[in-house]
Amino acid sequence: MPALSLAPRALYEEAAELLRQRIFSHELAPGSWIDELKIAQDYGISRTPLREALKVLATEGLVTMKVRRGAYVTEVSKRDLEDVYHLLGLLESDAAGRVAQNATDLQMRQLQELHAALERSAQPAQFNREQFFLANEQFHMLLLVVADNRWRNQMVADLRKVMKLNRHNSLLKSGRVEESLKEHSALMAALLARDAALSQQCMLKHFQNGLEAAD
Repeated sequence: MPALSLAPRALYEEAAELLRQRIFSHELAPGSWIDELKIAQDYGISRTPLREALKVLATEGLVTMKVRRGAYVTEVSKRDLEDVYHLLGLLESDAAGRVAQNATDLQMRQLQELHAALERSAQPAQFNREQFFLANEQFHMLLLVVADNRWRNQMVADLRKVMKLNRHNSLLKSGRVEESLKEHSALMAALLARDAALSQQCMLKHFQNGLEAAD
């Protein structure tokens, strides 16, 4: 029996990741039509793996397929944002409570290190929005890893992809970076105090404020 080739699968997954990053950076803006022919030519691939890539992004909520019109970058409505932030607040606040109770000292130090990196990235003299987002995401992802629930992690990963369609707007609100950093500091203090209830409260407030800024 001949060996099976995994190349087509790898090809469409690679194309999906390239498109995903272009969507997150807003190079492909929400609501914009995705020119399949041009993108296939740019990537040097046929339209078959590209269409498979678009199906992957559609299941993630990043792309909307319209009958006889093709693929479009998803536009996130106010209701979408409210729903996403609500669920993230519930899931990640529960994770924060678990971390406060169960994290090892080493894991707490790792969270502290990422929090320190977040503080450095927010310094006015060297502020870089993308670095701030990266440090913030790394902190949240480590917290989820420490909370150790793979089903929650999977749900949060999908929800955060949708949130990224709009997240750049949240920092445009005056003072939001400083507010976000204060919220993270309060959360870190609650985690270090091993206060599960306060950690949950801090994380939930963080997402509620984030939604107000993104609105």
